[in-house]
Amino acid sequence: MPIGGIEQWITIHGQDRGNPVVLYLHGGPGNVMSPFADGFFKSWRRHFTLVMWDQRGAGRTYGKTGPSIEPTLTIDRLAQDGIQVAEFLTVHLHQKKIILVGASWGSILGIHMAKARPDLFCAYVGTAQDVNVQGNLAATYPRLLAQARATADQQAISELQEIRAPPWDSLQKMLVYLRWARIYEAKAAPILSYGRSPEYSSVADQANYRGGETLSVWRFLGPNLSGEVMQVDLPALGTDFAIPVFIVQGEYDLRTLPDLAKSYFDRISAPRKQFFLVPKTAHEPSPASWDMLLKVLLEQVRPLCMGVASR
Repeated sequence: MPIGGIEQWITIHGQDRGNPVVLYLHGGPGNVMSPFADGFFKSWRRHFTLVMWDQRGAGRTYGKTGPSIEPTLTIDRLAQDGIQVAEFLTVHLHQKKIILVGASWGSILGIHMAKARPDLFCAYVGTAQDVNVQGNLAATYPRLLAQARATADQQAISELQEIRAPPWDSLQKMLVYLRWARIYEAKAAPILSYGRSPEYSSVADQANYRGGETLSVWRFLGPNLSGEVMQVDLPALGTDFAIPVFIVQGEYDLRTLPDLAKSYFDRISAPRKQFFLVPKTAHEPSPASWDMLLKVLLEQVRPLCMGVASR
């Protein structure tokens, strides 16, 4: 469908049009969840109408444009795209407001959208909530190095010492850090994973996934880490929210620290807010965190958002 001057891909699944609508903002940047929707979200469809959106520069949306739209890849532009998607959904699905769920990178877009157009949303739910990218790196690097030393992991110690503490001046250094963060998160917590949905597993779809991920990371982080995502500081947008805010964070998350998310949450003023720390869970979805996310949506959010059909 036409969004922000280009064709963008969305999918809508559900069992009952009377259910509240969830717009899920995938992480990354560039890591679409549409290929994995059947596995991750099938149980959601009994209770919600679930909308997946391949953001500008990602997945099947990337497949329509290729890398030509790179100059338009900005946080503001993607947030405006997301608002247009939400506007379309309220009309198409006959809902006055929808539920906004943002994961990791998607949590950055979600906060921008919730602040800009609270009239479109009945609640915001953040998981692996990002807050301040540079502050997070500065806090997690020594923790990661300490974990490597505690296990006498000489390769990890050597590589982390070689890149030194942030701030860094190259994407390559950031990728070294991210690789070890993923390794140590996986040691601490199980990862929930599913195969691709059959209708989203063609050679072209897989190429578009890889191409969109590469383009998005290159654009938003930048080869010298001068990209826009490196300057993210969500508290600077203001901490007053006109809608309920819920945050679900993994205890062992090294990429979006629960400490920073909780500090941000404590500063938030909202009609209603709750913070959920999930034990034995890191950044990636785990069985425990995914169960908690659905539990929060069912028990806390769904009652708030029932009865918002426009006709």
